[in-house]
This record gives sequence, C-alpha cells and structure tokens, in this order.
Amino acid sequence: MALKGPSFAERLQTAAKAKQTQLEKIRVTALANDAQYAERQAARVATAKARQIRTAERKSANRVTAERRDAERTAEKAGQARAVAEEKARKDAERVAQVEADAALKRDQKAARDSKYAARKARQK
Repeated sequence: MALKGPSFAERLQTAAKAKQTQLEKIRVTALANDAQYAERQAARVATAKARQIRTAERKSANRVTAERRDAERTAEKAGQARAVAEEKARKDAERVAQVEADAALKRDQKAARDSKYAARKARQK
C-alpha cells in the first residue's frame, strides 16, 4: 500500500503546512510594507503640506495683484472723470465766452445802426 502514495491525512497535513508558510511570507512582506507605507505616507503628507503652502502663497500674491490692479483702474477712472469734467468746464467757458462775444457784436452792430439812423435823421432836419 505504500506504493499508492500519501494518504488523505498526509495530504491535509501538507496543505496546512503550505498554507502556514504562505501566511508567514505574507506577514513578513506586510511588516516590510508597513514600514515602507509609513515612509510613503509621511512623504505624501509633507508633499500635501508644501502644496497647500504654495497654493496659499499663490492666492495671496494673486489677491495682492488684483487689489493693485483695481486700485490702478480706480485711479485711471478718476483721472478720466477729472479730464471729462475739465473738458466740459472748458467747453462751457468757451460757450459762455462765445455768447458774450456774440452779444457784444450785436450791441456794436446795433450801436452802429443806431448811429447811422441818427445821422440820417440829423441830415433830414
């Protein structure tokens, strides 16, 4: 009977030993992986913190740039508004001067007409 091979009990025992050796291998690699995992995790955390710091700095710089740009736009709009107001004031002053000049011209023309009329009347008498 020994020629027939291992018995059922021997085969179960061999399978159990094989499973046990596989479990030991997995435990050993798991312990090694746990150490490596901790290192990788620490590196990830450090990278994430550095990324957050860079993002915060970038946002701060963008905010400062936007505020400066807004201030420049406000100053430019104020300058444009001032220029428009000055131009309007200049045009109003020119219009007033033109109206005064026209009124003076009409007064002079009327005075000239009146003097001609008076001279004509004086000649007729």
